[in-house]
Formats: sequence, C-alpha cells, structure tokens
Amino acid sequence: MTTLPTGGHCLPPLLHDLLPSRPVSGPVGAVLLRVQHVLDTCIAPTAVQRDRTGGYPHQAIAALKPTGILALAVPAEWGGMGMGQDLSLELMLRLAVADPAVAQIYKVHDDLLREIFAYAPAGLKAELGARIVSDHIILGMAVAENGRTADSFLQTLAQPGPEGTHFISGRKIYATGASGADLVAVSSFDPVAAQKAGSVRAGVRMDLVPRNTPGLAFHHDWNRMGQRATDSGTVTLDRVRVADRWNALLPDADLPRHVALRFQAGFSAILTGIGIGAVRAVCAFVPRQARPWGAAGVESADQDPYVRRLLGEIGADLFGAYCAVMAAGRMLDQYEQGQVSRNAVAMAASAARSVATRAGLRAASDAPAAAGARGTDAANAFDRYWRDARTISLHDPVDWKNAEIGRHLLTGWVPEPGLYQ
Repeated sequence: MTTLPTGGHCLPPLLHDLLPSRPVSGPVGAVLLRVQHVLDTCIAPTAVQRDRTGGYPHQAIAALKPTGILALAVPAEWGGMGMGQDLSLELMLRLAVADPAVAQIYKVHDDLLREIFAYAPAGLKAELGARIVSDHIILGMAVAENGRTADSFLQTLAQPGPEGTHFISGRKIYATGASGADLVAVSSFDPVAAQKAGSVRAGVRMDLVPRNTPGLAFHHDWNRMGQRATDSGTVTLDRVRVADRWNALLPDADLPRHVALRFQAGFSAILTGIGIGAVRAVCAFVPRQARPWGAAGVESADQDPYVRRLLGEIGADLFGAYCAVMAAGRMLDQYEQGQVSRNAVAMAASAARSVATRAGLRAASDAPAAAGARGTDAANAFDRYWRDARTISLHDPVDWKNAEIGRHLLTGWVPEPGLYQ
C-alpha cells in the first residue's frame, strides 16, 4: 500500500467551491485518498505524454495497483471493499480529470467486476476475489465484434475440447484495457451447447483468459484521434484453450438488468471529468499567460468580463453534469437495494449521459477560447480534451438517450433491458 497523504479525510475540490471537497471515510475512503495522491503526483503530470505516444498506460496502472483501487468494486463478502455506485462514479470522474484513458481502463475493470460477481459461480467468485485483493490483478475486455450493427455478436465461437475445456476462435474490436490486463473477459458462442439446450442464451460464454495464453494476440492497432492510451484495438483468438471453471456466465445464470445503465453512467462520469480537466487547465493558464483584449481595459485576462462569463457558463454546465452523474449513481445503488424501479434508473442514466455529453464537449471545445491564441501552443495540449471527449462521446449516439427520455415523457414508454438501454 502507498502512504496515506496527510491533510484530512476529504477528496480535494474539483473546481474550487463550485465543486468542493468531498468527505470520505473508512477503508474505502482511505483507498480513494491514496488514489487521489497518485493521480495528482504521478498520473496527471504525465497524461500529455501518454496522449502523444499512445499504447497501454503500463506505468500509470502499475502506480495505481498498490493503492487498493482494483478491489473497490469486489463485494465485501468476497474479500473486497464493496464500494457503492455513487463513489465508483466519483472515482471514474476524478481519474478522467487526470487522464481519461486511464479512467476508461479502470471503468472496464469496475464494470466487469460488478457484472461478473452478480452471476458467476461461487467458486469462481472466491478465486477471482482473492486474486484481485492479494495480487492486484486488473481485468480487460474483449467483447465487441465487427458486425453489421453495433450490437452484432456471436461471431467468436467456442468449440468443446477435452474434459472441462473449450477452444475459442474469433476476432474482437474495441478491446479496451485488454492488452495490459491480467485477465481478459472474452465473450463467445458455443453452438453445440445452444443446440443441446434449444436456446441461444445457453451457448453464450464469458471466459476470463490470462493475457499470456497461447493463441491470444493483441494487435496494438488503436489509432483514434482521442483516448489514445486505452490501446482499444483488435484482439484475435486462434484456438485459445480455456478452462470451463473460468467461464463466468453459466447457462442458468440470472443476468443483472441494469448493466447497460451502469455502463452509460460511467461514460457520463468520464465526459464530465474531461470537461473539468479542461476548465482547470485553462483557468491555470489564463492569469499567467493569456493576454487581455485591448477593449476590455483590464490589466490581465482573468479580469476580462467575457472570459469570466464564458468560464462561468461552462462551470455551471459542469456543475449540472456532476450532479446528474452523482444522482444516477445513487439511483443505481437504490435499484440494487430494491428501492426504485429499473426505469427510474434508466431515465436518470440517460439524462446524465445527455447533460454530461453537452457539458464535456462544450468545456473541451470552448474553454480554450479564454486562453486566446497563445493557448494553441502544442505544449499546452488543450486539444487533447476535445479529442478525448469527442471520441468517448461517440461510443453510442446520445440522441438515442434524448429520444428515450422524450418517448417516456410523451407516452409513458418503459425501455426493455438491452445492450444500450
């Protein structure tokens, strides 16, 4: 474990008193404080370089592992911290302020753990929980496939092998965090099992595969304009042998109905964090380096009333986004406790995604206007905020979230659980 920083038991303010410090307590709070210390001293100062070079952020993840961050989402009954959704989203947001790529890699780990521990067999839960707590292993994801539509799956096939094994072959895209993960969650389809059971669902698998397994190849071909250090490229599997005891998704497992909602809330947290990061960078630059506009008649750019108005409007938008994200997190916790309906969470998650997308993109695009032409120097790397926000915002269309809210308001429609709603 890294040393706990001094200075109380509050996470530091995100935007002065607009988004002030947040009290934390207990073992979870101690981990969050250690994480914040690593973010401030190690990860944030090196984020620009990772954006420029791309590739998996091995050093950043290695710095985070000793804090205990990877056990936060493991349920307490399996040896973890059992951190709630509200603090989980706060953590993703703060990671995104420092480095959105690192935030997305952690998000995949957090999402997978919460899903797997909901339906995996007890034996796998016990072994996985123990390894995460003692060895600080991190999970990556190889699920998406290059079908005609974004929700096309079942092209990666699992063939029964010798007793208690399968061989998996196929190709995955958008494999965030996979290339540096200790275990890669790989979805596949076993047509033999599906035929025997007379159900497509019975053939769907989710295997946890060690990164160095023969036949598992990472192509490091991620070349997007943003989120460059997620290394979310192509993964191929050529008769990768997996032990069935590491298949987390048994045919009769009850699937959680709010996975997609939690997934969306995490994106909202990261988008909000990117916007906060952009405003913080610009607000640090303006008083020291920006030149005031002559007609303003002021001594420094931070005294310009239009600069103040611009950053104030953006800050207000981010305040709204932050509140929406945290409300969605609380609703997710309440849903898991049986206190609210799934549709109430769906509306909260969609609203947070809508507000956070607008606020994050506007902050990343417009806040640098306050810095003036000097702010465009490549050394400042202000462009990375927009590139990261625009890239992550396109994971699925926010217009569909707005349409779902509108349809519900107009007709009372309730979305069925699905991959994206």
